Amino acid sequence: MTTKAPAQVPVASDLIAIGHVSTPYGVKGWVWVHALTDPITNLFGYQPWYLKTREGFKAVKVLEWRVQGKGIVAQLDLSPDRNAAEALRNLEIWVRKDALPELEEGDYYWSDLIDLAVRTTDGQLLGTVHSMMETGSNDVLVVQASDGSLDGQERLVPWLPGEVVKDVDLVGRVITVDWDPAF
Repeated sequence: MTTKAPAQVPVASDLIAIGHVSTPYGVKGWVWVHALTDPITNLFGYQPWYLKTREGFKAVKVLEWRVQGKGIVAQLDLSPDRNAAEALRNLEIWVRKDALPELEEGDYYWSDLIDLAVRTTDGQLLGTVHSMMETGSNDVLVVQASDGSLDGQERLVPWLPGEVVKDVDLVGRVITVDWDPAF
């Protein structure tokens, strides 16, 4: 009898979140999946998936998937029935960063911007990027106060490259913005 060695799970710094398992769908172990990709079906182009559990990352294989109404559902190898699917509720879906396509100069994955310091053009520290928001007209940086920041305010700074966002230095981990701290 031979046993297959478990798949090597990458370290968290090599992974990026691209969605999460929502709730069970039906009784055969299918789950609703919420995608952070655009379009949502791009989620299935990145394999394998790693689910973030309390014990760490666990490799999972997508057996089948389909568009269901305005959402998507999937059958995962870890969920042969509804009870197993229920155990996956709200787990984040991660993939290897190197599975994602290369971006053009000046384009960034949102995850690359999280935790970057945000400074005004005159050097004032507004805080760090906590998250990003999609508003329809443009994306928005959610900047939370951090050690050494100007004040304790949370700020919403529009992601308008060239106009508001003057520079993104991923190596130096700083975004420079032309933004009035009073906003």
